[in-house]
Amino acid sequence: MKIKVGIILALLMTCFTAPLAEASIWENFEMTFGEYTLKDYLEEWTESQNSSDENEKTDDTYTVVEGDNLYRIALNHAIPLFALKEWNELTEDLIHPGDVLIINGEELVEALTTTPKESIAASPASETEKSVPAPKAAVPPAKASGKEMMVTATAYTAYCKGCSGTTAYGIDLRANPNQKVIAVDPRVIPLGSKVWVEGYGEALAADTGGAIKGNKIDVFIPSHSNAMEWGVKTVKLRVLN
Repeated sequence: MKIKVGIILALLMTCFTAPLAEASIWENFEMTFGEYTLKDYLEEWTESQNSSDENEKTDDTYTVVEGDNLYRIALNHAIPLFALKEWNELTEDLIHPGDVLIINGEELVEALTTTPKESIAASPASETEKSVPAPKAAVPPAKASGKEMMVTATAYTAYCKGCSGTTAYGIDLRANPNQKVIAVDPRVIPLGSKVWVEGYGEALAADTGGAIKGNKIDVFIPSHSNAMEWGVKTVKLRVLN
């Protein structure tokens, strides 16, 4: 607010030249310049300061009116919704007309929205992560329990004469050429059994065959040439489950 030079001069004259014995300070303030007195100025200035303080307080709060919701209030005042709820200790979004909400908490906003920066050093890969395990050799599991037997093993493919490509257990060998499957006599080795076959590895007893009787098995090999190379073998078989 601009202060007139005349008022300043009058104030100085009042403070330093007016006899205190003859009049009080407020009486000296009654010196006028036209219709505007120093007392008027001081009262006006005090009122403006009080009004400013009230406005500042008002800026820090908001009174809820009909139709308000927390999201709209946060949006209108450019503050995060979570911060608005935090300042007012709200655990839900329900508010009522007449509620007074704190809408100014700059320090809290900064504290809540600032994420400490952490330097994350890339740790070198361990020797275990770097190393690729070598393929398991076709040896029986060390602690496997189950019956063990010697069997005669032949080989077949998914495209052999009279073969549908789908096992008795429902596995499509043409669609899954890498599946380890053997044909068994279910009376000796139940279908669904997991087995280990010497020279072939772990496999699933998932097929049968008219010529597969007793201690005889047929191992599935995708390639016809490899199946022929297998030939007929007497191998050790262990049932794993």
